[in-house]
Amino acid sequence: MEDGLYRIIIVGGGTAGWMAAAGLRRQLEPGDYRITLIESDEIGTVGVGEATLPHIKLFNDMLGLDEAEFMRETQATFKLGIEFCGWDRPGSRYIHPFGAFGEPWGGVEFQHHWLRLQAAGRPVAPLQAYSYAVAAARANAFELPDEDPGSIRSTYSYAYHFDAGRFADYLRRYATARGVDRIEGQVCAIDRDGESGALTAVTLKSGRRIEGDLFVDCTGFRSLLLGGQYGVGWDDWTKWLPCDRALAVPCAHGGDLTPYTRATARPAGWQWRIPLQHRIGNGYIFSSAMLSPEEAHDVLLANLDGAPLTSPKLLRFTPGCREVAWRGNCVAVGLASGFLEPLESTSIYLIQAAVIDLVNLIPTPNSGRRPDPRLADEFNRLNAMQYERVRDFLILHYVANRREGEPFWDHLRAMPIPDSLAHKLALFRARGAVPNYQYGLFARDSWLSVLVGQGITPATYDRLAEGFNLETIAAQLDDFRDRIDAGVAAMSPHGAFVDRYCAMPEATSA
Repeated sequence: MEDGLYRIIIVGGGTAGWMAAAGLRRQLEPGDYRITLIESDEIGTVGVGEATLPHIKLFNDMLGLDEAEFMRETQATFKLGIEFCGWDRPGSRYIHPFGAFGEPWGGVEFQHHWLRLQAAGRPVAPLQAYSYAVAAARANAFELPDEDPGSIRSTYSYAYHFDAGRFADYLRRYATARGVDRIEGQVCAIDRDGESGALTAVTLKSGRRIEGDLFVDCTGFRSLLLGGQYGVGWDDWTKWLPCDRALAVPCAHGGDLTPYTRATARPAGWQWRIPLQHRIGNGYIFSSAMLSPEEAHDVLLANLDGAPLTSPKLLRFTPGCREVAWRGNCVAVGLASGFLEPLESTSIYLIQAAVIDLVNLIPTPNSGRRPDPRLADEFNRLNAMQYERVRDFLILHYVANRREGEPFWDHLRAMPIPDSLAHKLALFRARGAVPNYQYGLFARDSWLSVLVGQGITPATYDRLAEGFNLETIAAQLDDFRDRIDAGVAAMSPHGAFVDRYCAMPEATSA
């Protein structure tokens, strides 16, 4: 290795490439690792990943970003959760909040106390009434959470809606200012070692040849390196996630600046609504077997808050992931590694998780050109766990529907599901148990929101809940609701909070 530095070559920019570059540069010693990113302005990016999960704040904090500046630069707003309209039945709605439902008492999860009151015939509010994030979202209110764990305002978190293209540009400025070498150009040839098969260099159309020790494939669905060179296949999950097309279009604002994403069920898929400072992002995710792009186009444009700002853009994809994400000395991040669909805003999280795992498993500078295969094995194990857990959660939204008489939804309700999801559903139906992962998505309250929100009712509750007096439980629930109501009443309107905290100056907001 020239000058003793371990050479990391990132091929491809966009959100995945620049998150990788920024994360690796922040965590790896410049005296040990050289990081180069190759991208071409002539190659477009998907660029519609506008909604995120609360984990993105951890990533931004790790980078040391100033939150208000980041939000101004990316035209961001706050996100307290996702509203699902019509996913159970037409006209139904619930919110998947970023926060807890109620409080656990005596080692018993909240839903068991709530279920016990129902079973006893006591009057009890819907589950949604016991979430601070839901109440704030419904009120279009926002304040930063309280760090005091004793405060009711510590029971929620938040994510962002932002312009993905602006986010990539922001991270590019961050990374290059800290020593990442950006090279403009298109890769036209890839060299490999004749004995080991390891990637050794890429050659650009300009003729420039760039050597490396570890290559990070951020080339999107093309997967120029992992798929193209190593021939790593794609696990197709269309049988469980049949939506394979998306039409995306921004529109002008109309109405309040809401602190949540909206996902509305449609006859052959669903429509997203993501409010940014300067526009609303919209899209229709649908199954090409059930609906034509022309029909989807008409449905999408008929359901916008304001005038469309561009023509709808059609995206084609196959839900699934690579058989492995790391082979040899090549690691795929972002769309080159996998893509499920935009439901629950997981794409940027999966990039973030891959970057953090790569930081933790990166070969040391003195390890030579061939990474220890055990590093790749562990990365692949963690990556597969992430994708499979997200996959099961997404499938749950589709299979737990009661939209009878609609071919798309009837098919989903009756389709076979992965054994791992069937097991989770059986546990919840039997006694209200929900997954509680220590690694990966999603947390117990996320599962609870969708299971209950889409009409799945447990047969009973954890018998440990019987150790509490019914009057005590009822009083605890009433007190929790009262504290939520008082807290939300004191919050600012979301739009007003954004205006004073992170509004982009009007002269640069176009």
